[in-house]
Amino acid sequence: MQTLNLIEISDKSSSILNNAKPFLKWAGGKTQLLDELYKRLPSSLIQSGEIERYVEPFVGGGAFFFFLKRNFKFKESFLIDINKELIIGYKVIQNNVNELIDELSSMEEKYLKLSEEQRKDFYYNIRDEYNRQKDNFDYVNYNLDWVKRAADLIFLNKTCFNGLYRLNKKGEFNVPFGKYKNPTICDADNLIEVSKALENTEVICADFEESKKYIHKNTLVYLDPPYRPLNNTSNFTSYNENGFDDDDQRRLAQFFKEMDKKGAYLILSNSDPKNEDVDDNFFDELYAGFIIERVKAKRYINSNGDKRGDISELIIRNYE
Repeated sequence: MQTLNLIEISDKSSSILNNAKPFLKWAGGKTQLLDELYKRLPSSLIQSGEIERYVEPFVGGGAFFFFLKRNFKFKESFLIDINKELIIGYKVIQNNVNELIDELSSMEEKYLKLSEEQRKDFYYNIRDEYNRQKDNFDYVNYNLDWVKRAADLIFLNKTCFNGLYRLNKKGEFNVPFGKYKNPTICDADNLIEVSKALENTEVICADFEESKKYIHKNTLVYLDPPYRPLNNTSNFTSYNENGFDDDDQRRLAQFFKEMDKKGAYLILSNSDPKNEDVDDNFFDELYAGFIIERVKAKRYINSNGDKRGDISELIIRNYE
């Protein structure tokens, strides 16, 4: 366990380094937890340059990464996720943002001219083609086909029901059409900012354990795994066809302990099972010996609108 003085939140608006925000709506996004995470950062060590590397093994929508890029400078960053479609999105924005903007602008122009029924047909045509392509798509070798694939991902995310990203067991995107009147499909300004934020950043498609090769002493690591579901109706862990179960959570806890021994600065968020069962000590036992705090957050994506409200979530770290 490492000890340092955490600094208070300052006026961050006066020295913003980058204006990027997530380019996808992502279930489990950390926007509502940003201030709580910020309070617990080893900020003085980042500002002094003692911590100059950032690693995020479950980047998802990247809300925390973009937050950090607005407020701190890192020499290098490593963003990892097992979701290959998501990684295509990041890599295309990093390497071919102008071509992506052209593709999305064309899609937006066509889509907004259509009636609701025509939009629905347009959406399902894109979704069906997107799913048909996946079995023969080259996910390994970067090429310009990735631009259209990334554009389709962003289009589906901006026009599907509730902005969900969900896969069935075949790995097919299966979220239905969303009835938005005037969706912003191409946010060119933000895509350019995201591209800038991804400078000096390596984007990798891999299981979280692969990130250990990038984690050294004095590396800041934020771990935001698919949350352990609180109950059967709150399971939104299907961001890839393999899911993320309790055995994976245990594997992650072991990884956390190994990276702690390396001298990395680790901060992790997850659901709090005590929201449903006060006797459920799953995470308290897994992370015994580390700092476990419960903070308030809102549940934004839930099929039952009556249950969207304040809940407790966990923030776990290995430094004081």
